[in-house]
Amino acid sequence: MSDQLDLNGKSVLITGGTGSFGKAFTSYILEKFPRIERLVIFSRDEQKQFTMAQDFPDYQFPQIRFFIGDVRDYERLKRAFQGIDYVIHAAAMKHVPIAEYNPDECVKTNIGGAENVIRAALETSVSKVVALSTDKACAPINLYGATKLTSDKLFIAANNIRGKKDIIFSVVRYGNVMGSNGSVMPFFLKKRKDAFIPITDAAMTRFNISLTEGVEMVLSALHSAWGGELFVPKIPSYRITDVAEAIAPGVEQKIVGIRPGEKIHEEMITSSDSYSTYDLGKYYAILPQVPRWSLNDFITRFNAVKVPVGFTYNSGENKEWLSVADIRSLIQQHVDPTFEV
Repeated sequence: MSDQLDLNGKSVLITGGTGSFGKAFTSYILEKFPRIERLVIFSRDEQKQFTMAQDFPDYQFPQIRFFIGDVRDYERLKRAFQGIDYVIHAAAMKHVPIAEYNPDECVKTNIGGAENVIRAALETSVSKVVALSTDKACAPINLYGATKLTSDKLFIAANNIRGKKDIIFSVVRYGNVMGSNGSVMPFFLKKRKDAFIPITDAAMTRFNISLTEGVEMVLSALHSAWGGELFVPKIPSYRITDVAEAIAPGVEQKIVGIRPGEKIHEEMITSSDSYSTYDLGKYYAILPQVPRWSLNDFITRFNAVKVPVGFTYNSGENKEWLSVADIRSLIQQHVDPTFEV
């Protein structure tokens, strides 16, 4: 799964398009596919749309359309999907403590919103939908993860209700995105001049993926999905203490305890998933329990190799790790070009 779909002449819509991923996706698409017909940024925050429009002015990027709307609003989604070829569903309520305090709001956005995206896609001319998932949807221990797992299941099962309609739904799951809103590296960069760096747990690890890598993975899924796959990237891990050392060497690391609903290690594939997980080379794919296509044909097409029964994929037992020097280099490249120790 390495090729990308040619989006020139096509119309693409991204829900939650003013978020970190949406902005990275927009920059990448406009550079790589300058003849894209339309790129619709669908989100509910007018201020974020106004700010993003300053970075992508219409006189320079006439392909972009900014569309105010909420994924909770089915009719608005259906209107926005008119004439759209491909949908990337990135909208979500994702902050764990806020979701715990406002559970009904989280359910309405992450589950109800997913249902609305599926319905609107089935009622319009959309041909492919890729939904973004999260490591927290794997064996979830908080509400956010539980709602995203439900969302994943909805998108995978949507392939069963499409009838004769030529549409494909798939899911992409990855972990901590370097430099995204609310992530640890920008937080530590702000805290580096304080008396100490707050560490939740000294044993904590996380997967690491850049926004560009996330965008490329979504485009790869858009190109290669047969319907119902959940794609997981092979990416390195880091230790949270190494991130603190990379950003603030010599500064005290003070253990403050993990937050409610937080894991010591990120998980993306559980042992229960191993029965339907295949190694595609650059990615893993958790396949649907009852695919609508030939499994043998899929294995042949992607040189897919079945993982061993009991296989798991988590950040604590990963084979690839980032060193302190690696982390510093990646911060300069993806988070803050002015960063110096």
